[in-house]
Amino acid sequence: MSAGAGEALPENTPDTRTSPESRYQNLAARFRPVFARIAAGSLDRELTRTLPFEPVQWLKDAGFGAVRLPAGAGGDGASHAEFFRLLVELAEADSNVAHLLRSHFAFVETIGREDAGFRKRWYARVAAGEIFGNAATERSGNALGTTNTKLRPGVEGWVLDGEKYYTTGSIFADWIAVMATTDGVPGRQYAVVPVDREGVRIVDDWDGFGQQHTGTGTTYFRQVHVPARDVIPRGAADTTLEAAFFQLVLLAVLAGIGRAAVRDAAALVRGRKRTFNTGSGSLFRDDPLIQQLVGRLSAKAATAEAMVLAAAVELDAAVDPALDLTPEQGYLRTELAVDRAQITVPELVLDVAQGLFDVTGASAVSTTKALDRHWRNARTVATHNPAVFKARGVGDWEINGTVPQGLGSIGDAPAGPAPAAPAPAVVP
Repeated sequence: MSAGAGEALPENTPDTRTSPESRYQNLAARFRPVFARIAAGSLDRELTRTLPFEPVQWLKDAGFGAVRLPAGAGGDGASHAEFFRLLVELAEADSNVAHLLRSHFAFVETIGREDAGFRKRWYARVAAGEIFGNAATERSGNALGTTNTKLRPGVEGWVLDGEKYYTTGSIFADWIAVMATTDGVPGRQYAVVPVDREGVRIVDDWDGFGQQHTGTGTTYFRQVHVPARDVIPRGAADTTLEAAFFQLVLLAVLAGIGRAAVRDAAALVRGRKRTFNTGSGSLFRDDPLIQQLVGRLSAKAATAEAMVLAAAVELDAAVDPALDLTPEQGYLRTELAVDRAQITVPELVLDVAQGLFDVTGASAVSTTKALDRHWRNARTVATHNPAVFKARGVGDWEINGTVPQGLGSIGDAPAGPAPAAPAPAVVP
């Protein structure tokens, strides 16, 4: 017998009385007032180069960092599709804030792959509002697949030494997941350390022309104590969703930038009173040519967002027990979807950010409006994980059935000819 109105459903039974869309809207309604508050200060932060400590705290207070936690662990149990829709909305409000949380949400995914004891300990911290940052990439000097940041045995546990750049979000975080290696031990590890531990120093020296408020600077680790239980072996990315998740966060940020650019284009046209004698003589808002330009921007931004959300659906499919996919099958579906989006979404959003300036006059380039931030931010985000390599991988899959590689490391190329790569997996 089906449950009637007001009756509780058995645990783990899908509530068919609630559509996916209404579930999402109910979830989003909790955070939209915070997103609106963040959006209201976005331009001022851009003009004054103010790091968004307050917006991050507002999100922490609202429980946004726990949105992907299982409900039983104190979170919202949001699906990938629901999470990435929320992230697009946040990125429309401020792309910097959405971007700087990338490593936090990736670490939440990492927790979910560990054993029950590990999950219990770290899920509790996420549920309490604690935020996790990133320290993975080194500026130069590390060979591809290795790190110069080292873990060595200490008196109690391990000692961490090294220097990282592109430590996005760490200046706002409570904890940092640090990529390191140990001499004589194959592979790499995550060392999870609190930002206020002795020997940790974070510097806001990011000099990129876009995403300037993400805290993407240098972090130093000098003889930092790390308990053994806070060192996590980093598994290979060839059958996990890690690489796809990391990249899809950036694509969601791009989709949000596209939405923001369309929003600002429409606002410019709506409020403009001046026109040109070479035009129709009407207000811009009533000119069919200007309407067409804004319509095309809207279509491109919507296409970019649709690509992101379609890839998020593949992430959900990969972990859906009803589909019973093998890790290899789940990996292939998600990696192909995200790679195709990486080829397509940046180009669409950059077109939108550029086209924003075609719907009005020279007043749009005023530095007080900072409309160039949309292009600068989109261009900066698009530099991650170059699309040309993704296009080659997708082409190799289509032609030869070669399973594409997820991005797992960045480092210096060998001085001589590149060593022969291991034979790629091929789907017969």
